[in-house]
Parts: sequence; C-alpha cells; structure tokens
Amino acid sequence: MEKIVVAGATGTTGNKIIDLLNESQYFEPIAMVRKESQKEQFESRGIKTVMADLEGDVSHSVNGADKVIFAAGSGGKKVKEVDEQGAIKLVDASQNSNIHKFVMLSSLGADAPGEADDLEEYLWAKHNADEHLKGSKLNYTIVRPGSLTNDKGNQKIKLSSSLKEQGEISRDDVAQTLVRSLNDDVANKSTFEIIKGDTLIGDALDKVQVENSVI
Repeated sequence: MEKIVVAGATGTTGNKIIDLLNESQYFEPIAMVRKESQKEQFESRGIKTVMADLEGDVSHSVNGADKVIFAAGSGGKKVKEVDEQGAIKLVDASQNSNIHKFVMLSSLGADAPGEADDLEEYLWAKHNADEHLKGSKLNYTIVRPGSLTNDKGNQKIKLSSSLKEQGEISRDDVAQTLVRSLNDDVANKSTFEIIKGDTLIGDALDKVQVENSVI
C-alpha cells in the first residue's frame, strides 16, 4: 500500500480525505498535525500521524511517504504563510524526498487572480503555490474546485481545464476527486477545474488522461 501524507488532515475536507484513504485497499493515510492534542483523533483509529507545522519546518514530514495531498488552508487568516509558503515548502520537501505524486487542492480563479472581484489575496497565494508545483520536478495534479459546500456528494462533477463559469461543489466530491487523482494513471501533470455536474468522477478523470495522451 502506498503511504499518503495529507496536509490539512484536521480540516473538514481533509478529514474526508483521510476517511477515504483509510477505507482504500491501495492507500495508507498519514495525517499531518500541528499539535500533540490533534494526534488522538487519528491514532485512536489506527491512522498514523506526522507532526509538522506549515508555518515552520516541514522538511521531515514526507520522509518514507509515497505521495502527498495538500488540502490545508488558513481560512483567510494566514494566506501568505500557509496557503502559499506552506504549500511551497511542502512541494520542496516532496521533491527532496522523491515523492511520486503531489495532489494540490487549489481553487477556481487561481489561474487569473488579478481578475477576481474578491478573495484576490487568497487566489494569488493559490496561484503562486500552483506555479511552484508546476515548475518542480514532481508529478502532480492540481484540482481547482468552485465554492465548497457541505452538501452530500453524488460523485458527479463537471470538469474542464477552464470552466469559464462559477459554481459550487460538495466537499465529498472534492475529496473523492483528490483521492482518485493519486492513481498513477490519472491526470498526471494536469491542472483542471471542477464544479457540481453530471459526469461520474472516474469518467471525468479518464477524459483528462486521454487529453494528456493526445497532447
């Protein structure tokens, strides 16, 4: 089984990612936590943890892991420190540790943050982190969802390299998309946007892979 470090494991979306990985026959989750007090919620279920703070040193956090999902966020409080620099540091650590794939949770609008009506600082942070990942030597998938909701997912999405529209999507379906993107034959070195739609997540991701093969 491949060991997957999840940054942002204690968040709402991160918790869903951990659950999916824990149920998988292919992946073993490792929850990245900032505090000792956060370990129990994972270790009580037999889920491994690693102590690391995205505002500090994360160079050790991916040692022995195979792949990484970055699903952390500061909630708008420390956008530069966490959403941008934290992600960049984790990308660098992953590159130094020969991580096989890095899956980045980004945001719709991160391709053109200067055009945003609001959240411009946040979108610039996501944009800069995404660009750093693209410029690394890592295999990657960058997932840019619309506004996140707590609605129950239906495992159906609308996916495109550029949607040209705003929209919502459940955290359930975002977590499913991120976890499925870990597979070796899915969406390699790809960036795409997703909102709620009518296409099964697996079928949508297969289309990304076909497009990449054509290119």
